[in-house]
Amino acid sequence: MTETERARVPDPPADPAARAWRNLRLAILERGDRRREVTEALGMSFFRVKALCRIAAAPVPMTLRDLAHDLVTDRPYATLVVDDLVGRGLAERTVNPGDRRSKLVTVTAAGRAAAAEAERVLDTPPPALYDLPPEDVAALDRIAARLAADL
Repeated sequence: MTETERARVPDPPADPAARAWRNLRLAILERGDRRREVTEALGMSFFRVKALCRIAAAPVPMTLRDLAHDLVTDRPYATLVVDDLVGRGLAERTVNPGDRRSKLVTVTAAGRAAAAEAERVLDTPPPALYDLPPEDVAALDRIAARLAADL
């Protein structure tokens, strides 16, 4: 970390849980920023990457309403995002046969490949994780699994 970066980091909180969360946030979102890497690799915003991955992971075509709900956004913005994905050839939109007023969104083969690349980038651990002793990695894995199950 450079001197400038160190100067911008506030003192750690006294509360151990807050301190642990701060350290995780710094490690994941600021220093191990896979979001930036995936946006550069795919050439689109992280929100669009997230939408593409949700569409690709869906077992059946998604409605725009469901996609907006999953992404915690409004339907007009979800439509804009899907328009962009369709324009890039990563998704297709069709009329919902069960409700002709709504649209279904599916991933294309190119979209599935792009989503797989995004997942590969996002799932790649930062080098510092490989530098930890195996027992620390095992403890971190156990703790992260518990947190993931509880959140």
